[in-house]
Amino acid sequence: FWLILFIIFAETGLFVGFFLPGDSLLFVSGIYAVEIVKESLGGTGNDLLDTTILASCISLAAIIGNEVGYYFGVKTGPALYKRPDTMLFKKKYLYQAHDFFEKHGSMAVIMARFLPVVRTFTPIVAGIVKMDKKRFLLDNIIGAVLWSFSLVFAGHYLDKVFKDQFGIDLKSHLEWIIIIIVLVTTLPVLIKFVFGGPKEEPKGPQE
Repeated sequence: FWLILFIIFAETGLFVGFFLPGDSLLFVSGIYAVEIVKESLGGTGNDLLDTTILASCISLAAIIGNEVGYYFGVKTGPALYKRPDTMLFKKKYLYQAHDFFEKHGSMAVIMARFLPVVRTFTPIVAGIVKMDKKRFLLDNIIGAVLWSFSLVFAGHYLDKVFKDQFGIDLKSHLEWIIIIIVLVTTLPVLIKFVFGGPKEEPKGPQE
């Protein structure tokens, strides 16, 4: 339970967390929601309530993570454009998030939740461009709740549907589930990087 919350926080709160498996982690967490809540918090004995508790806690971790990313962008973001590339940090990810934010504006904060890599850098870019704090917080909350609840509840109830209707236990096929989710969620980003990227590298915000 606590490891899940830390990973979700780190994926958006720490710019080196872009490689963490947010989407697949939430879906699989939904499958095991009752067990996770029961072992960590005692459980309530109600599937819906336990799943709601897990999704709510994950939402809170995601909100806090984005707020940390935002303030990191406000304080130190511009310096990242001068930071050399390393194994864990690539400026192209920051440029990608910047272009995404510029194109979609406020909706980028919400939409970015569903895009790996982009969701890590979007709050930083929002901080760099000095997005209104209250507006960012509202979009942050909306995006975190939509992302967390949709994936956690999808995992929880699709497991039940597959088990009841087709006799398939998703817990026995976790590796395939993770592979499929990773492919589906990263495909738009990969297509953008490979085919839709700008001919010239963006320069980032001016000093």
